[in-house]
Amino acid sequence: MAEQGDGVRQLVVFELANEVYGINIGTVREIIRMQTVTYVPDSPGFVECVINLRGRVIPVVDLRKRFGLPVTDATNESRVLVVDISGDDIGVIVDAVTEVQRISEDSIEPTTTLVTTEDSYYIEGIAKVDDQLLILLDLEKALDSTDVRTAVAAAA
Repeated sequence: MAEQGDGVRQLVVFELANEVYGINIGTVREIIRMQTVTYVPDSPGFVECVINLRGRVIPVVDLRKRFGLPVTDATNESRVLVVDISGDDIGVIVDAVTEVQRISEDSIEPTTTLVTTEDSYYIEGIAKVDDQLLILLDLEKALDSTDVRTAVAAAA
């Protein structure tokens, strides 16, 4: 994750399945409301659909599916984070975006093998913010898969 010069990270904070996550603000191009989507038959794994964003076709990943969480219907609070992953715009569906927050590097604890597995290599750490724990994600790693690359190529 990119750091500010003073040991502080700036994150976009969002909710997913009643947990709170943060991602580097530098990877987020924009945050949009859920919109009309096009479901693509036989799309790979957790790639949910594609959207038309100002004339560009963007693949959209359901983070609930990607993380093996129960899938729910979109609500008025649901958002699509359009993120830059290796130079490609990809949408990710989240339950709600709550804020942009600055956190100190000192508040971040590394994960241990007790709480993460080989399959959760995309979790960078856990930040303690007030009375809340914030799971820090590296979306570049979480979305770096053959399924996502196939969807990006198909949308281009």
